[in-house]
Amino acid sequence: QVQLVESGGGLVQPGGSLRLSCAASGTMFNIYAMGWYRQAPGKQRQLVARITSGGSTNYADSVKGRFTISRDNAKNTVYLQMNSLKPEDTAVYYCKANKLGADYWGQGTQVTVSS
Repeated sequence: QVQLVESGGGLVQPGGSLRLSCAASGTMFNIYAMGWYRQAPGKQRQLVARITSGGSTNYADSVKGRFTISRDNAKNTVYLQMNSLKPEDTAVYYCKANKLGADYWGQGTQVTVSS
């Protein structure tokens, strides 16, 4: 079993930045594939970014060049640095871990981009 706790969400003005964190319980974090997803009201949850155990990353087209996913295996934590935020980035952001074929989700953190 893996427990994930997200933090770092909040209200930010357009053009601003936020850094989300996702702390994972358990051992062997270094083998987990990790991802950030988001869900806006009335829309399906969609992939934002993911990072493999080896550090390879990929991003949704809508966030390329603005968001950066990273991981610190010593702290069992994955991050999402979000820059140049836009109102359309407003959503609940979820962290997902994939460990040995099983998916685990965090509870989500709200990000609101508004002036």
